[in-house]
Amino acid sequence: MKSAVETLNPTRVRLTVEVPFEELKDSLDAAYKKINQQVTVKGFRKGKIPARVIDQRFGRGAVLEEAVNDALPKLYTEAVNEAELNPLGQPEVDITELKDGETLAFTAEVDIRPEIQIPDYSGIEVTVDAVEVTDEDVEKSVEQLRERFASTNPVERAAAEGDVVTIDLEAKVDGEVLPDGVAEGVSYTIGSGELLDGIDEAVTGLEAGGEATFTSQLKGGSAEGKDAEVTVKVTAVAARELPELDDDFAQMASEFDTLDELKADSRKRLENMKQYDQATQAQERVLDELLKLAEVPIPEKLLEDEVKTRKHNLEHHQLGQMGLDLAKYLEIQGKTEEEFDAETKEQAVKGIKTQFILDELVNKEKLNVNQEELTEHLMRRAQSSGMSPDQFAQAVVEGGQVPMLVGEVARGKALAVVVEAAKVVDTNGEVVDLEDEEDEAEATEAAAETAEAATEGEAAEEKNEA
Repeated sequence: MKSAVETLNPTRVRLTVEVPFEELKDSLDAAYKKINQQVTVKGFRKGKIPARVIDQRFGRGAVLEEAVNDALPKLYTEAVNEAELNPLGQPEVDITELKDGETLAFTAEVDIRPEIQIPDYSGIEVTVDAVEVTDEDVEKSVEQLRERFASTNPVERAAAEGDVVTIDLEAKVDGEVLPDGVAEGVSYTIGSGELLDGIDEAVTGLEAGGEATFTSQLKGGSAEGKDAEVTVKVTAVAARELPELDDDFAQMASEFDTLDELKADSRKRLENMKQYDQATQAQERVLDELLKLAEVPIPEKLLEDEVKTRKHNLEHHQLGQMGLDLAKYLEIQGKTEEEFDAETKEQAVKGIKTQFILDELVNKEKLNVNQEELTEHLMRRAQSSGMSPDQFAQAVVEGGQVPMLVGEVARGKALAVVVEAAKVVDTNGEVVDLEDEEDEAEATEAAAETAEAATEGEAAEEKNEA
């Protein structure tokens, strides 16, 4: 077999392949065998029809077509390996010559990973938010805990903001009660904004047994988006009572003996959260600076597939779960379809660039993923998917997705290398030492999460390379 490579652009090549006919022997034999199993010729047992009879009855062309279809994938793979190419997606194959008994020639155009020069990233400097926990932050955290331990007691008075009311609802559209427009015994906290627009004003001032009617646009159900006449009847009013903020509360709501100890723990937890957010911010901004430094050609077909994948995932998964379509989503976001398409393309470009650069860094730095790192990453992915680690691991293995997970961890390690070399300062001008804030395993996993977020939806290449 002879093959030659022509570079069409930095991300696409054309392979020209010529194959002596004798190299098609195995595929020809397989073609005759397959046709033998599919056809019947009077006078011959099934599977025992001679090749010359098949040629006469069904045509040599049918045999050659079957043989070429069988041989092409193997011949293409052999040519790719010989040329040491990294193809992306499926090739566009064109048979240019097929002479029976002499030669087969074809061309194959395919996108390839571009050659990338990793820039000097040692000079990257980014600014991140300072870690500052105020007394107000602590008080808010303790107040949220206090809210969780609130009790309710029935009262004989008009309902007011903050009260918990038990209500019956009936919704009508065009004078007809909706099939799904009746609900009884609904518990609602006035001012929470968890039900219909206008309900707070309607129930405020009502005592048990009182009712009111108001108009509201329905947020879901059979008449979603339509204006409905809603009748609400209050059947009970209860006042929420918060526990006193004292040592007794600290003992009831936590493992601490005093309120001061509880507040000190809240402060520490808030500091840890802000430090994690700061580290994530550093990783995101270092990655953005790295992308600015590197020249990365983007394969057009890969970008097109990636944009389609992102739009499909948004429309059929994320929005579908929220009961929205794309038009409604764009209306809520205040965006035109053109603006949305431009943003999606920009995100897709960033995702592809991120994967290419970090994968190249993995190779350059000879970064490997050990079993412990892979297991930790798998545990996190399982948690975010809502599956148990065993279920998630089984799904990953059965779906052949282990290499994908290994790639995610490796890219995280590559990003961690760049972050470690960068200078990170906070908004107070203080140098941030991220190593003081998280151990190496946590840093790698956090970086993997950041890199994964940047490449999210970047499924086209993964699927095509599988």
